Amino acid sequence: MACLIVNGVAWGADDLQKRAQTMFKPIPRSAPALEGNKQTPAKLLLGKMLYFDPRLSSSNLISCNTCHNVGLGGGDLQETSVGHGWQKGPRNAPTVLNAVFNVAQFWDGRAKDLMEQAKGPVQASVEMNNKPERVVETLKSIPEYVSLFAKAFPGQKEPVTFDNMAKAIEVFEATLLTPDGQFDRYLKGDRKALGAREQDGLRLFMNKGCAACHSGVNVGGGGYFPFGVVEKPAGEIRPVADTGRFKVTNTASDEYVFRSPSLRNIDLTPPYFHSGKVWKLGEAVAIMGSAQLGIKLNDDEARNIVAFLGTLTGRQPKVEYPILPPNSPTTPQPLLQ
Repeated sequence: MACLIVNGVAWGADDLQKRAQTMFKPIPRSAPALEGNKQTPAKLLLGKMLYFDPRLSSSNLISCNTCHNVGLGGGDLQETSVGHGWQKGPRNAPTVLNAVFNVAQFWDGRAKDLMEQAKGPVQASVEMNNKPERVVETLKSIPEYVSLFAKAFPGQKEPVTFDNMAKAIEVFEATLLTPDGQFDRYLKGDRKALGAREQDGLRLFMNKGCAACHSGVNVGGGGYFPFGVVEKPAGEIRPVADTGRFKVTNTASDEYVFRSPSLRNIDLTPPYFHSGKVWKLGEAVAIMGSAQLGIKLNDDEARNIVAFLGTLTGRQPKVEYPILPPNSPTTPQPLLQ
């Protein structure tokens, strides 16, 4: 019987499911514990409201959900997001769904967790263009938010803070999980959850080496890897000016290194790559084959891998849009310049 040697282990032709179970894990149905940030119903409610509140931006137009739309797979279907004053950001917006399982946040990993990430776009001039002190001034001017912060952070003398804003958003974002997809059911033992073409795509995904960067619970997101290991992608796909993690570490070996994206729900979140220049999943698969693995996938191989990637779409979170508290007479007016 034919077998394959993976990490020193011989796998028989019928052991596809067992091999997959060693490389991947299903998405859980409940949020994981957050280090230093206890989840409570009051904090979750506050975080949900803040996530959808455009008053965190200086223009009162842009919320977290603008670029990480929970109804669009956690992204925004833009090459790069539109921010303050119609400015375009430098990179494609990664999905927020299942982001709690990533090793770090942003394409270059500059935020260690979702709490730290939540602070970045609020202050970025090309995104929400606000300042921490103005955010706090706005939130303190809204009586219902003052009450909600007090309930979410009991015992604190000044519960309305920029850090607490980020902590509440982190708690909400950690609940944005997509369990129970076809692949999750397969990993839990249901061999019939994947069809023949999808199983062949999974086999190719593992045998060709894709799983070296895309494994674990998020099928990616667990480490940093150079983009263009074997063949440099076209300039528009990997812009020369964006050197990736090098801008964070200033280490030469980190040039054009990026955190591998999660492939969960990948068919819902085009366009692809940090540049957002590729709209077709099959084309993205072919580019990764040549750029990262030095191989040319034939049409059937590419189609089957795409079929497998389609099984990574899970049950989408159903989030009821919150009714946000009204302004008071002292709430700062929007800044449009």
